[in-house]
Amino acid sequence: MVLVIAMAIILIPSDFDQNKPSPFKSEGMDWDMPDTNRIPSTPEGKLVRYGMDLIAHTSVYFGPKGKIAAISNGMNCQNCHLAAGTKFLGNNYSAVFSTYPKFRARSGSIETIYKRINDCIERSLNGTSLDSNSNEMKAIYAYIKWLGKNVPAKAKPAGAGIEDIPLMNRPADPIAGKTIFTYKCQRCHGTNGEGLMNESGNEYTYPPLWGEHSYNTGAGLYRISRFAGYVKNNMPLVTSADNRPLTEEEAWDVAAFVNSQPRPQKKYPGDWPDIASKPFDHPFGPYADNFTEAEHKYGPFAAIKKDGNKKR
Repeated sequence: MVLVIAMAIILIPSDFDQNKPSPFKSEGMDWDMPDTNRIPSTPEGKLVRYGMDLIAHTSVYFGPKGKIAAISNGMNCQNCHLAAGTKFLGNNYSAVFSTYPKFRARSGSIETIYKRINDCIERSLNGTSLDSNSNEMKAIYAYIKWLGKNVPAKAKPAGAGIEDIPLMNRPADPIAGKTIFTYKCQRCHGTNGEGLMNESGNEYTYPPLWGEHSYNTGAGLYRISRFAGYVKNNMPLVTSADNRPLTEEEAWDVAAFVNSQPRPQKKYPGDWPDIASKPFDHPFGPYADNFTEAEHKYGPFAAIKKDGNKKR
């Protein structure tokens, strides 16, 4: 159930009406999302549709049994970006085209959409980056551009990305999280977080949350604030504002449990060249403060965040 947590969410785009108004409420500019049923029957429209399919079924093309190449772990992009990047508070793509290129502290540089896509492939899909001149990269770019065509430059619509849920006054508890996982997540994600493969064996119906086919330690969801915010609004397979089964504390604890499990170990020496700009929950040192790696991984985070704000 909650297991569906970090990535399964991605797997049932066909069950989510992406053109239906969101049941959630939020401050900010509404996203006038284009109707995917109206993608034009033109060469450009064909590229957009191909990009959408690549996001929804990445593994079919680039997974262990990929028909183009075997360069990723078997997860789909939409495991992290629900409903092919269209779901409110489901890590959607509404603000991508409007805000990139932009400076990102993680790399310490101005990044393009192509760079951002390859970051996800290398980290969340534990894979090998795509050639930015390939038809597949052009298709993914075209789809993201098409989704953001109604968003003004530099604007970020309400419901974009992942919500920052309130911090707790205690560390997130992996032991408590295991209980939550058992009762609310493992039915979909498996007892050992292994996920559920489809009958064709070419993509997951429910993605793995840990193990060799899950995201690596350089992925954004390895920060538990990202995982907790994602889970709180989307798992287990949340479809409305009145159907969010997890409390905020449960979301933090299950995030701590999932991210304490084994997964591909990848460190990127170039990340966070200015260590003072690291997020409060970045789980790897060195740091510009005196808090430990365990504190940066599990919290409590209020003092860490306050200290970091002073240094910026």
